[in-house]
Amino acid sequence: MAKESKRRQNSTRHPGSFDTVKGRAGRILAKGNKDATYETTSEEETAVLVAVPDKRQADARTQEYLDELAFLAETAGATVTKRFVQRLEKPDIRTFVGEGKLEEIKAYVQHTNASMVIFDDDLSPSQLRNLEAELKVKIVDRSLLIIDIFAQRAKTATARAQVELAQYQYLLPRLTGLWTHLDKQRGGGVAQRGPGETEIETDRRVVRDRIAFLKDRLKELDKQSHTQRKTRTGVVRVALVGYTNVGKSTIMNLLSRAEVFAENKLFATVDSTVRKVVLDTLPFLLSDTVGFIRKLPTRLIESFKSTLDEIREADLLVHVVDISHPTFEEQIAVVNETLKDIEAADKPMLLVFNKIDQYTQEPTVEHHGGFEEMNTDEEGPAPRPTLEQLKATYMAKLHDPVIFISAQERENIDELRALLVRNVSALYQERYPSVQPIQPEDSEF
Repeated sequence: MAKESKRRQNSTRHPGSFDTVKGRAGRILAKGNKDATYETTSEEETAVLVAVPDKRQADARTQEYLDELAFLAETAGATVTKRFVQRLEKPDIRTFVGEGKLEEIKAYVQHTNASMVIFDDDLSPSQLRNLEAELKVKIVDRSLLIIDIFAQRAKTATARAQVELAQYQYLLPRLTGLWTHLDKQRGGGVAQRGPGETEIETDRRVVRDRIAFLKDRLKELDKQSHTQRKTRTGVVRVALVGYTNVGKSTIMNLLSRAEVFAENKLFATVDSTVRKVVLDTLPFLLSDTVGFIRKLPTRLIESFKSTLDEIREADLLVHVVDISHPTFEEQIAVVNETLKDIEAADKPMLLVFNKIDQYTQEPTVEHHGGFEEMNTDEEGPAPRPTLEQLKATYMAKLHDPVIFISAQERENIDELRALLVRNVSALYQERYPSVQPIQPEDSEF
């Protein structure tokens, strides 16, 4: 019994999966009262992935998106056993996938005892309730999965408060379905309200109060962070930005000799880390920031305002790109779009292509067993260009040297340092002309 209780406490079940008195609200509110995020570490969870792409979307693109969703699921601790794809002009308003595909998913879930179904989009509260009622397993949408990973990774007080705020904002519109077990207790008559609805209003009030408290708490923490950043005046600030899992933390460790956590998983870094770096007697502050991702939940962007301020207030952005990824250009576009959203797209930027040791010209698309609804009329992917061709293309496009490195193998790191020195020196001359370089004996390199 104790083992079962422990398994439930550590489950990635999304809020409301247990048949307890208050389900989702009870557990998250209890956690919230302890000023902690709802952490959802998994234990032998198996997941089914579901995507509903547009009918015109290429199979290779659909598979890449599902690969990323699978990586997210694995980062959260689940093992993916099956992928389903349903091509629709627009998602079904009631079940998201339509009745026919839902029956297929249900049959597979029942046959294999899968513990969760993960959707590569956000589900409405009504879709979430309908899918839970039909499939009888936990239903996780993309936003909740990403929030789940952030909850596992958050370490500092600011990051934990930000994640908790995102959790409550996700929870609030989904409270309605928590009290269906009390429907039969409602009194008759149009204007009479039963116990279930009363409990909903109570929970809504508690959740709103908690959201207000967390927003006030984050304002206080933001003031503290702003005060700390004000003390950094007169020093050039450089921020590492990029898609998640492109190697920013590894580069941070190489340049600053810091010990930032780096792992081949998505969102290995949630908290911002700032370190002083000295290259060729030239000091600057280097920040490692949270990675971006396709369909990053808006509530997370809003919640992580103070963390993203490190990007907004930086003098120079170093955009790190995973050159080995088959859709790295789309990832570049996602990062640039996110930078626009946080009003940081107009800053000076260096483009650094990482992981050249993993780059291959061979097409990287692999066919996965159980990948449903594939189009069969598409030709195979064309071979990729060479690194030299990519370098020439991007140097011509950006009119600036483009660095191709391998942080893991430490290839071309000296060239990266030289490029940083040149750009940081130019910023000092422009913005802080009175600042003199430090003496060589003070250099860390």
